[in-house]
Amino acid sequence: MIDHPSTNNNNNNNNNNNNNNNNNNNNNNNNNNNNNNNNNIRIHNELKDGKLLNEKGELNECGYSTKVIKEYDRNSIKVKNYRIKEWDYYFITNSRIGIALTFGDIGYIGSASVTLFNFDEPSYKTQSDLTLCPFGKFNFPNYPHTIQKLEYNSSKIKLSFENIYNNNNNNDNDNENEEIIKHLKCNSKNFDGKGNELIIDIKLTNLPKHSMVIATPFDNYSNSFYYNCKTNNMVAQGTIKLNDKTHLFNPENSLAVLDWGRGVWPMLEFITWYWGSLSCRLDDNDNNDNNYNNSTFGFNIGYGFGNTSAATENMIFLDGIAHKFDEIKFEIPKKTDTDEEDYMNDWKFTSTDKRLEMTFKPIINRYDNTNLLLIKTTTNQVFGNFSGTAILDDGTLINFKNKLGFAEKVCNKW
Repeated sequence: MIDHPSTNNNNNNNNNNNNNNNNNNNNNNNNNNNNNNNNNIRIHNELKDGKLLNEKGELNECGYSTKVIKEYDRNSIKVKNYRIKEWDYYFITNSRIGIALTFGDIGYIGSASVTLFNFDEPSYKTQSDLTLCPFGKFNFPNYPHTIQKLEYNSSKIKLSFENIYNNNNNNDNDNENEEIIKHLKCNSKNFDGKGNELIIDIKLTNLPKHSMVIATPFDNYSNSFYYNCKTNNMVAQGTIKLNDKTHLFNPENSLAVLDWGRGVWPMLEFITWYWGSLSCRLDDNDNNDNNYNNSTFGFNIGYGFGNTSAATENMIFLDGIAHKFDEIKFEIPKKTDTDEEDYMNDWKFTSTDKRLEMTFKPIINRYDNTNLLLIKTTTNQVFGNFSGTAILDDGTLINFKNKLGFAEKVCNKW
């Protein structure tokens, strides 16, 4: 706010008194709004330090946190190896080009994939590969930021996810994540089926202080659980080369999200989940206070995966700090002539506490329908632009307009 001086001191004093009264009224209104929100919101259980599983392989505690404070150990799981699921998924974008890298071990199947998106001329291409019965041989890390190298090598695709120390980190704050650089590499010799090679080399830095972390049980299955960390707004720098074209990720406009998942869930049962994610920078077009220009902003939203009565996975992020909110509803439009979802029409999202209200304009639907007997999956992962408002823990209103992210509905049996 800019103060405009006046030659009339009495007017100044009167104005100041009026301003103070107005401020008090505004504060009262904000308090009333916050009280109303607090009356409507349920209490979410915040996780405490300690081991994720007890000696029976059951969750010691269900709930959420903003850091990975529960110790995951694959050896503590009390089910057969073929039921254990572990994966790392990265999505990196500069809002014009995007890349998704997936590496997973779901017990009886291992998989690696890379998807290249063009959002200017909506299109995407995926190259993937499967391997049978890895049963943990890839040695997925027990912590998302462990100093370790994770590799997949085949004739179709080579993936490398390596966490290394950031020797140039001079920050004196309490964000230990900034000590880490994530180095992502991928090579696919015949990515497009025309003999053109895809080469990816990207480094992720400025890992935020807070992530979305949740430990979720499944009803009626004491040894089943889902332990998940979503880290938004990592700064990306690097290149994507395909044939004679090179696409650049510059740290000024390129951000990434990590989906780190570990767990065991009911076998041979269909599970439908909803997930949405945004990592972006605020700018003049969002009409916020200038203090927020170039701030990193985003969210993680979702439901449907296990029993979330202890906590939801819904969080807003501003400059690396998480702001927890309650439940959210994905309103996917229906086709006029059938009851099927119309994924490429505009979606709406609303939270029960009204802290995240937005629309979503689709650009690309990454659709997949796979049936491999034990594995069945139908995926509609839709990329597009979010516009709306978010309310932080202190009542601050954040506007965002046409920010590229994604929302999905997935039905899986694996």
